[in-house]
Amino acid sequence: MMRAAVICANGKAGKLIVKEAVDRGIDVTAVVRGENQTAAKKILKKDLFDLTAADLEEFDVVIDAFGAWTPETLPQHSTSLRHLCDLLRGRETRLLVVGGAGSLYVNPEHTAQVMDGADFPEAFLPLASSMGKALEELRTRTDVRWTYISPAADFQADGARTGKYIWGGEELTVNAAGQSVISYADFASAMVDEAVNGNHIQQRISVVAE
Repeated sequence: MMRAAVICANGKAGKLIVKEAVDRGIDVTAVVRGENQTAAKKILKKDLFDLTAADLEEFDVVIDAFGAWTPETLPQHSTSLRHLCDLLRGRETRLLVVGGAGSLYVNPEHTAQVMDGADFPEAFLPLASSMGKALEELRTRTDVRWTYISPAADFQADGARTGKYIWGGEELTVNAAGQSVISYADFASAMVDEAVNGNHIQQRISVVAE
């Protein structure tokens, strides 16, 4: 049986990833700072930054659902990923990251990103930039079996789980209706599929609703 840890499991994305994994019979440990609010029966009560290599030793997959939104905490997108990479370097354990859409490319040359667009909401620019910087740093880690998964541009917290989605790559992908949208629940489904299959080691991929 696969053993998975979900870090920041009490968050919106984390909770749904835990539920998806538990529903599929995966042995899930929720890593939380406070009381467990997830479907997981196994708990590791610890702050991400206090985790040690020994804490993560038993897992096949570590899913990072960390989020930071305030100006003073935005740099933690980089520092948290660096910390997790340092704990997992040189090991078989895979690191899957809940990423952002702002860093997806919008041209084949990969010189323009979603966050560069004139219509990109200014309020989200600091977050997108911080997550994009963390991804660029992650790309340099050849000593970790990482996968970074970006959601569609419209990432809907309360959307339904359809179980139907399309994998994309580095570029913003739209579905047959011309939309770049996915629910957190379908993103969770895709995340757990990648955890099980491990098809995209040291790659950034993306996912959009069918």
